[in-house]
Amino acid sequence: MIVQLRGIVVGKDPEYLILDVGGVGYKAFVTPETLANAPENKEVMLWTHLSVRETALDIYGFLKREDLNFFEMLIGISGVGPKSALSILSLADVATLTSAVSEGDTSYLTKVSGIGAKSAKKIVLELSDKIGKTADNPTLKEDADAIDALAAMGYSAAEARGALKEVPKSIVGASERLKRALKTLAS
Repeated sequence: MIVQLRGIVVGKDPEYLILDVGGVGYKAFVTPETLANAPENKEVMLWTHLSVRETALDIYGFLKREDLNFFEMLIGISGVGPKSALSILSLADVATLTSAVSEGDTSYLTKVSGIGAKSAKKIVLELSDKIGKTADNPTLKEDADAIDALAAMGYSAAEARGALKEVPKSIVGASERLKRALKTLAS
């Protein structure tokens, strides 16, 4: 199994990047956040998961080990494949998804194409057993609302998440968090 790759990013696509490792190009499917944080022509290290199917060998890459671990928990759930798991990780960071699962919030999961309310509840139920309860995140719902508002304004989910990461946790209320995120995006 390929667990880790270190090499130069030689190409990017909206769904994957190409990593030159010792003269061999590896195509690694990644989240938009990983794609944005892996500059071309620079060395990067990815934690990877090799998905073996009858017709393909696909590599999924992550900059953080915790992202890989969450991805592997997701694909361990019946009915969740690697593409769906990557789509879930594209919506929010692992800390936010963990908080959502702990609170039983399925709203992030139902935004993924092919995951309805029933499947989202199943995923939350199975993941909650694996991750346990975490500390309450009072800004979880507020950030979800702010991400929806920013998406309606034309920003991508990755841009919205990035801007909200810059907003201090001491600022509460969806509208206040949204205003601060907009200021970050404007600068």
